[in-house]
Amino acid sequence: MASRLDTSVPHPARRYNYWLGGKDNFAADRESGDAVVALFPSIRTAVIENRYFLRRAVTLLAGELGIRQFLDIGTGLPSADNTHEVAQRLAPESSVVYVDNDPLVMVHARALLTVAPGAGPTSYIEADVRSPEHILQEAAKILDFSRPIGLMLIAVLHFIADEEDPHGIVSRLVSALPSGSYLVLSHSTGDFLTPEAVHAFRTGAIPVYLRTHDDVARFFDGLQVLDPGVVSISNWRAEQEPEPRPDESETATDCAVARIP
Repeated sequence: MASRLDTSVPHPARRYNYWLGGKDNFAADRESGDAVVALFPSIRTAVIENRYFLRRAVTLLAGELGIRQFLDIGTGLPSADNTHEVAQRLAPESSVVYVDNDPLVMVHARALLTVAPGAGPTSYIEADVRSPEHILQEAAKILDFSRPIGLMLIAVLHFIADEEDPHGIVSRLVSALPSGSYLVLSHSTGDFLTPEAVHAFRTGAIPVYLRTHDDVARFFDGLQVLDPGVVSISNWRAEQEPEPRPDESETATDCAVARIP
């Protein structure tokens, strides 16, 4: 693992960990993180709200909607309320497959993503979202693709350039899932930033491709989007969250949950 871990280059998972106040990051991640803070001072609010959205979405899927399998791509470093923890609190038999492309995430996943005795399997795949076929092939070793699956794509697709076809990647993943599965997705938007800031994000140490609200909504084409639709992460079914809620300009991230027909 050490031979593949380049600490001189920032990585999204480790930078995210830095913003959350974690210790699993390096100087390059902190330098990149501070550069983003200079462009978007409320980034820490945005990453915290992403975690809250994940918790609420998994609670809905595992609770009311009865989903017992989850494929979480772009996992990041373990934090509070990981997907398997939220799901297995409600349904211990839930199975979860995590996917990320940072070797450090793999080490922590093996050490920390443990489950209680009798709980469903929790597994980890080291892979990139740009390789959906590989992910699906490996995930099928754990998950039953004849039964509904919750596909989690939280704050990952804005790292995929337009020419890498992020909408096509989502379409391929969704097409492999059976009817009754769900897509849970959040994506940073540039709607509240200046064109100069949007350009700076695209040309930073970790390029971030901020898209418009309409671009984010396109990820859900052909799916049955649940209420309240494609909205800010701070507003999605957040009635039980502490008030006041952050303004959508503070999170600059849209999200939705949609059923696959």
